[in-house]
Amino acid sequence: MHIPHDEATRQRQLDAMKRRATALLIIATAIFIAATALQSHYGWLAIVRATAEAGMVGGLADWFAVTALFRHPLGLPIPHTAIVPAKKDRVGQTLGAFVQRNFLTREVIEHRLRSMHAGRRLAEWLADPANARAISRNAAGALSSAAQMLRDEDVQAAIDRGLGARVRAMHLAPLLGRILSVMTEDDRHQEVLDEVILLASRVVEENGDVIRTRIEQETPWWIPTSVDEKIFKRVLGAIQRLLAELGADRYHPLRERFDASLKRFIENLNTSPEFAARVDGWKEEFLENDAARRFSASLWTEAKDALARYAANPESGAPSAIDSALMTFGRKALEDEELLARMDEFVVDIAVFLVGRYQDEVADLISSTVSSWDPELTSRRVELAIGRDLQFIRINGTVVGALAGLVIYLLSRLLS
Repeated sequence: MHIPHDEATRQRQLDAMKRRATALLIIATAIFIAATALQSHYGWLAIVRATAEAGMVGGLADWFAVTALFRHPLGLPIPHTAIVPAKKDRVGQTLGAFVQRNFLTREVIEHRLRSMHAGRRLAEWLADPANARAISRNAAGALSSAAQMLRDEDVQAAIDRGLGARVRAMHLAPLLGRILSVMTEDDRHQEVLDEVILLASRVVEENGDVIRTRIEQETPWWIPTSVDEKIFKRVLGAIQRLLAELGADRYHPLRERFDASLKRFIENLNTSPEFAARVDGWKEEFLENDAARRFSASLWTEAKDALARYAANPESGAPSAIDSALMTFGRKALEDEELLARMDEFVVDIAVFLVGRYQDEVADLISSTVSSWDPELTSRRVELAIGRDLQFIRINGTVVGALAGLVIYLLSRLLS
């Protein structure tokens, strides 16, 4: 059954049902009056009169009962009428207790959520790109608004304190030693050195003019240009030959010296307290350096600007990392029944916790809300909600009353 939410529509439906019930009562009354007036001429009208009379009485009784729920019939202050406005506080308390006992219980909530398969529904919802994007955009918008309200100076100070505390607490020497040890396993560092040699070769080749100019500037003025040119060619050739030899010979003395120096450096990082203290000194120099401050400042500025751009243009670009992560999680969850079961348990646990924590507050909210309503407004709201159905009571009262009158009249004639 469709229940209209529009108050005007419900009022029209209620008024229509009132007219029908009242019209039926008027018809019964008119038949009673006509049958009473003509019964002396037509004896058979006695049965019509009895039927109409009983219908009229039944209709009037039910009209009084239905009306007495919401107002005083005919405006008369008859005791135990206008029940809803007079007892609205008790109605609110009863309604709140009813909802609390019958809806906000662990058993009801747990059974309902388990039957809904909330985990699967959530996973399917997240797997939809439109839903994942909506979550990320709304989150970005909220974070961007919050970020704009913060003072940059306060955030910068917090980042500096956090970064400084984290760097100072870090034992940098052993960490560097472990990293370099991993890098040098199986001579992997030689591959890095090969790339450095290739890069140096390209730099030398591409900057020959710079080297020539530098040589000309460093030699005395009286040396001829032809001599400078010969010096340049010899220097450039020597550098290129050295780099070529280093690249071709894996056992070149310079490579061996590089290996030995790197191993001593790693050993000092891992074993030497004095060297570790020197490395810790590097940390302090780093933290005191303007470059470190600019780096920490850029973290906040770039993050805030990125959030602002992301929130300001929600329909642009490909899915963000957040979008992709949410969609991937949804798809993976749909393929993992164990994960879905855990999600169901998580949803149930959260719901049960909230119900246990706030069910009393919900009941109090219903009770206090109803108590705060104006009595006449309360009566009108309740009547709009159920008054249309109550008009059927009036119609049924008239019809059933008439049938009862007919049966009683026939029985009285048979027994007389």
